Amino acid sequence: METTIDIPKYNLNEEEEKKEILRHYRGLLRVLKQKLKPGDKQLLRTAFEMAAKAHETMRRKSGEPYILHPLAVAKICVEEIGLGVRSTICALLHDTVEDTDISLDDIQREFGTEVTKIVDGLTKISTVMDTNSTQQAENFKKILLTLTDDPRVILIKLADRLHNMRTLESMKREKQLKISSETIFVYAPLAHRMGLYNIKTELEDLAMKYIEPDTYKYIAQKLSDTKRERTKYINDFIRPLKDKLEKAGFDFEIYGRPKSIHSIWNKMKKKGVSFEEVYDLFAIRILVNTSLEKEKEECWKVYSIITDEYNPSPERLRDWLSNPKSNGYEALHTTVMGPHGKWVEVQIRTKRMNEIAEKGLAAHWKYKEGKEDESRFDKWFHQIREALNRPDENSIDFLQDFKTSFLAEEIYVYTPKGEVKMLPIGASALDFAFGVHTAVGSRCIGAKVNHKLVPISHKLRSGDQIEIITSAKQKPNIEWLNFVVTSKAKSKIKDTLKEEKRAIADEGKYILQRKLEGMGAATSQHNLEELTAFYKLNSTLDLWYEIAIKKIDLKELKEFTVHGDKLVPPKPIKPVVEEKTDKDLTSKIYDKKEAELIIFGESSDKIQYSLANCCKPIPGDDVFGFVTTGEGLKIHRTNCPNAARLLANYGHRVVKTKWAKNKEISFLTGLKIIGLDDVGVIHKITNLISGELKFNISAMTIEAKEGIFEGNVKIFVHDKEELDELVNRLVSMSGIERVDRYDTE
Repeated sequence: METTIDIPKYNLNEEEEKKEILRHYRGLLRVLKQKLKPGDKQLLRTAFEMAAKAHETMRRKSGEPYILHPLAVAKICVEEIGLGVRSTICALLHDTVEDTDISLDDIQREFGTEVTKIVDGLTKISTVMDTNSTQQAENFKKILLTLTDDPRVILIKLADRLHNMRTLESMKREKQLKISSETIFVYAPLAHRMGLYNIKTELEDLAMKYIEPDTYKYIAQKLSDTKRERTKYINDFIRPLKDKLEKAGFDFEIYGRPKSIHSIWNKMKKKGVSFEEVYDLFAIRILVNTSLEKEKEECWKVYSIITDEYNPSPERLRDWLSNPKSNGYEALHTTVMGPHGKWVEVQIRTKRMNEIAEKGLAAHWKYKEGKEDESRFDKWFHQIREALNRPDENSIDFLQDFKTSFLAEEIYVYTPKGEVKMLPIGASALDFAFGVHTAVGSRCIGAKVNHKLVPISHKLRSGDQIEIITSAKQKPNIEWLNFVVTSKAKSKIKDTLKEEKRAIADEGKYILQRKLEGMGAATSQHNLEELTAFYKLNSTLDLWYEIAIKKIDLKELKEFTVHGDKLVPPKPIKPVVEEKTDKDLTSKIYDKKEAELIIFGESSDKIQYSLANCCKPIPGDDVFGFVTTGEGLKIHRTNCPNAARLLANYGHRVVKTKWAKNKEISFLTGLKIIGLDDVGVIHKITNLISGELKFNISAMTIEAKEGIFEGNVKIFVHDKEELDELVNRLVSMSGIERVDRYDTE
C-alpha cells in the first residue's frame, strides 16, 4: 500500500518568481530587524545576491526556485532557533560550496573566517549525511567535531533538516522513508539535546507522517474531532487557577497546548491503550514573569496554588528547577486530578526558562554571558570531544553509542558526598563507577545503592546515592559490555580487553614469525595482509591472537607457495563465500523462482526474497526491501522496530517494494485479544475466525484471571485487508475490549 499525497502544481512565471523571492527576502529582514547592527544589512544583501546568483538555474523537486530553500532555512534560524546575523549569512550560503561554483575562498574574501568555518562545517555534513553510496554513520564523527567546534553548525543543519521535512511531499516514497528514518534516528534526538523542544516535536511528527501515514492520519483526525470538547475542558480547568493567580498578584500567562501526535502515539504503544484512554492529550502551561533571583520561589508558590485547587499525583512531580536537565531545560511539572476525573499535566516555568526551552542553546548563550562557571552544555561538549578521540571505533557502533550516551534522557544520581552526577537512562552502577574515574570502574566489584549492596549490573534510578566497592584483583571482562550504556565505560572496557588481547597476540606473533622463517618467507606487511584475508579476519592483531589461542592451525600454510619472500595463497578449489557488494546481491537475487508477492523497483521480475522475522510483514503492510550481506533481500514493515536504524544507517541498500496481488499464499500473523471472561466468549471467537471467515488457526492460548481473559491467536491470512476485517469484527463483539496485532516468533 503506497501512500499518495496530492502535491499542488507549481506554476509561477518568471516575473512572479522574482516577486516571490523578494517577498521571502524581505520577510527574512523583518524577523532580523531587532538584531541588525550598522553594516549588517549590506552583508546580508551580499550573501543573498551571492546565493541567488549561484542557485539561479537550480530547482527543487517541487519545481520552485532553489533559492527559496536557503531563505526558508535562514528564517527558521532566526525565528525558531533565535540565531543572529552571522548564522543567517551562513544559512543563506549553506548549499553554495557543495552545489555551485562558489568556493570557500570566495566566502572567506567576502565574509571572513567565522562564516567560512561554519559554511565549511555545513558542507562536510551534507556530503556525509546525504550520500547514498556511503554509510551515513561513517562520517558522523566529522559532524560532531564541527558541533564541538561551533555548535551553530548543527543548529543551522537542524533548520535545514526541518525545512526539508516540511517540504518532503514532492520526494519519491523510498526517499521519504530514508530521510524520515534518519530524522527520527539522529536529528530529532539531537534537537532535543540542544534544547529545541518545538523543533524536536515537529521533526518527530513530520517523520511519523511518512513512516506511519495511517496512524498519523488517525490520531490527527481524532485530535481534530475532539478539539471543541478539549478547548472547553481547558477553559474550565484554567478559570479557577487564573482567578487565584491574579488575586495573588502574579504577572503570568496560562494556556493549554495539545501534545504532539508522535508523543500521543508513543503513549498508546507504551501503555497499550487506545486514543480515548490517553489522559494527557494536552498540557497546561503557566509562564511567570519574575526576576532571576525569585524564579524558584515564585514557581513553587504557583505550584502551591495549583495543588490547593486540584489534587496532585505525588508520583508525577518532576522537579527540574533544583536539577535542570543537561540541555538546560528548567521547569516544574506536576499532574493533577482535574474536573470530571481527568488527569491533567501542568508545566510551570518563568519567561526565561520558556525561552531556553524553545530556543535551546541559542537562548542559553544569551543568558550565560558574563557567567564564569562551566555550563552543562560545555560539559556535554567536553564528553563528546573525549568520545571522538577514540580513533579505532567502528562508526555504526559509535553512532549507536552516541545515541544512548549523549542523546538519551537522563537521570541524576548522587555520590556518597552528595555531588550530583548525570547519567543516561538505563545506566548501571558500573557506568557510575567509570563516570567517577577509569581506575574505579576497572576495579569495581559491586556497589551500595542507598546503603544496600547491589551487583555492578544494577540499573540506577534518579535520586539514588551510590558508593562503589573496588578490589585490586578485579579487572574488566567482555560480559561487562552487556550492562553499560555510557560511551566512556564502553570504550574503557574495550581498551582494557584490547590490551589483554595484545599481550596474548604477542605470543601468536612470535609463533607465526618462526613458521614463516622456516618457509623462507618474510614477516612483511604484504604477507600479513594475505594471511589476514585468507582467514577472513579484520586485522593482523586478530590473526596473531587466533594463532596464540590455537584457533588457527598453521599447518594450512603448506598450501601457500613462496615467490621470493612473498606468500602466494592457494587457488580456491571450493567456492569461497566472498563479501558481496550491494550490486552483486541485487543482481543475484533474480536467479531463483519462488512464489512472488513483490514487485522489485519499477519492474515485476521474479526475485528471491524472505520476510524479516523482526516484524513479519503481510501483504498490504507498508514495506521496504533491504539488501543484506549473505541473506539476499529481506522485506521489512516501514514501522518495524529496526526500520529507523536500517534506513538511517544503510539508506543505499534500501529497495523500493510493493505487494502484487496474490491470494494463493497465506502468511502467519498474531493477534492479542483482551476482554471480559464471559461464558461462551472463546466459542464466539473461534467460531468467527474458523467458521465465518474460514481462517486457519495455527495456535491459540487463553489465560483467564479475575474476570479478565487474555488470548493469543496465531492465524494464517492472505493480506492486511483480511486481517483488518477480522480485527474490526472481533472488536465489535460484546465482551471484547481490545485487539492488537503482534509479531509472531
